[in-house]
Amino acid sequence: MSKRIAFLGTPSYACPSLRLLASRADTEVVLVVTQPDRPAGRGRKLQAPPIKALAIELGLPIVQTATLRTSDARLPLLEARPDLIVVAAFGLILGRSILSLPPNGCVNLHASLLPRYRGANPVAAAIANGERRTGVSLMQMERGLDTGPVYDVVEVDINENDTTGSLTERLAQRGACLLGQSLPSLLDGTAVSESQGTGATCTRPMLKDDGWIDWTLPADAIERHLRAMWPWPRAWTTLPDGSRVQIHKATVVASTERTVPGTLALTGNGKLVSCGRDAIRLEVVQLPGGKAGESGTLRSLVDSSGIVQLGRSDAPLHLEPLVVPCDGE
Repeated sequence: MSKRIAFLGTPSYACPSLRLLASRADTEVVLVVTQPDRPAGRGRKLQAPPIKALAIELGLPIVQTATLRTSDARLPLLEARPDLIVVAAFGLILGRSILSLPPNGCVNLHASLLPRYRGANPVAAAIANGERRTGVSLMQMERGLDTGPVYDVVEVDINENDTTGSLTERLAQRGACLLGQSLPSLLDGTAVSESQGTGATCTRPMLKDDGWIDWTLPADAIERHLRAMWPWPRAWTTLPDGSRVQIHKATVVASTERTVPGTLALTGNGKLVSCGRDAIRLEVVQLPGGKAGESGTLRSLVDSSGIVQLGRSDAPLHLEPLVVPCDGE
């Protein structure tokens, strides 16, 4: 007899796991819970979460909600009577009434090697911090933010050209495989979990200001920042007139020149921006109101000296660190 599964997820990261659950003979997805449609793009038109589109494709029952704090919002889950709740990047905290609902518990596919990078942005944080490996942790959920004991993990290498988008896609696939391998023991109650241990860090929700480029940092840190901010909020800096330009791709260039950080110069080695250490060569940029293109579009911005100063305005005020220690919380 198949077990009843409620699946809670929102972005594309969750899609491979939902597809896996829907394909198995030993599980029946009795409810999919996802967040509401949100405005997106320049036109700010309502856009459905990827999980909603997949649930419709698979013919699964769907509920969209922005909260689980009210009894009305929780009612569909209670009526679904799930044996197991599977969560993948849902975006809402589960309260005690839901955590205690399914006899086989609630599990979460978190995109990091816990206890590092709990919270909202583990993939971007791992890239920005220069990690060489990350992974997915299948954890038992409890009331704390990603604090529960871990059933199993899968490790994934971080490639030198990985963005948050490309790495998240690979983690999604590997996470679904991890879930499939662990399901039999989760469903028959024999799965064993272990506490996370020490060294925990937490990540907060991303803001558009997080894309700001601090040119005083070393070039390698800035290059990682560009990749960590893709596809959102995207890395950006300001032109002398205060308008913003996005930098989508760049490479690190060794340099011993002592130049003010943020100085863009046209050289025989390309469009180089000086950093706190070394420089970066701009590869793909997007000027205000334009489309992403080769960095040659910046040529019209430089003055007669062949340079332009970037990042002299719009520095975010009081921006909290993306990653903080959270042991003892």
